[in-house]
Amino acid sequence: MREGEAVEKVIDKEGKLQYVAGGSVGSPKGFVTGGRNIGLRHSKPDLGWIYSKKPAAAAGVYTTNLYQAAPLVVTKDSIGHEQMLQAVLVNSVNANSCTGDEGIANAFTIRKWFAAHLGLPEQYVRAVASTGVIGQQLPMDKMKAGIADIALDGQNEPFEKAILTTDTQVKQLAVQVTIDGKTVTIGGAAKGSGMIHPNMATMLGFVTTDANVSQPDLAAALKEVTNHTFNCITVDGDTSTNDMVLTLANGAAGNETLSKDHEEWPLFVKGLSIVCQELAKKIARDGEGATKL
Repeated sequence: MREGEAVEKVIDKEGKLQYVAGGSVGSPKGFVTGGRNIGLRHSKPDLGWIYSKKPAAAAGVYTTNLYQAAPLVVTKDSIGHEQMLQAVLVNSVNANSCTGDEGIANAFTIRKWFAAHLGLPEQYVRAVASTGVIGQQLPMDKMKAGIADIALDGQNEPFEKAILTTDTQVKQLAVQVTIDGKTVTIGGAAKGSGMIHPNMATMLGFVTTDANVSQPDLAAALKEVTNHTFNCITVDGDTSTNDMVLTLANGAAGNETLSKDHEEWPLFVKGLSIVCQELAKKIARDGEGATKL
């Protein structure tokens, strides 16, 4: 399948599931995404964000590497306690990995700055992610200034560009499903082209949906879907320290609460699976040195 070939094609026979033309992680209702350059690299965007206009049920799946980088430690612990998110901040260029207690403190500080800038309770800005060079402390002066300049309603670069490292292209898509007569959108973005191996290697994945979903069932679905999508790809056999897949569901579509007991639950899971599967394919196709998928 060539890149973009399936856009706008109906996926199921009943027409309840289809791709969104030009879809992205910002496609679901109530989400604002963007990116900008804050000086971590010369000119390309290097800081990205996902913002939900209302708190969203959140779940994550994380690398199994024995060492887990500071941003992952902060996010994993935070989601485990609150299970709700309203904003996610991601920087490229610097992984904030193997940076000790200072790196963890910096990750918490960034979260605090971002929450204050958005005027949100800190517990709703509990996800931070970093990707890039290992072993260097984050340039906190640039991070602070960059966060202060984020404008949710401004002219920004795409989030999908801001999270890239050695990738040669952005990785994004979205699908729509009809549930309870409501249009539910599931969007996604990812990065990764090297150090890709089963059990979450150097890879970041972000999935948003405007579906109203039970948090425990959302977490279970993400884990199940990740096991047969992202965890099935390999490029070079290496694993990493930073990587995760996060999903946020803010309920803006107005459907009845989805759970495993809902008759259309399989349709929602199918949509989630398609988004993750296509993102995983894009990562493998863009792998360093890859000549075929």
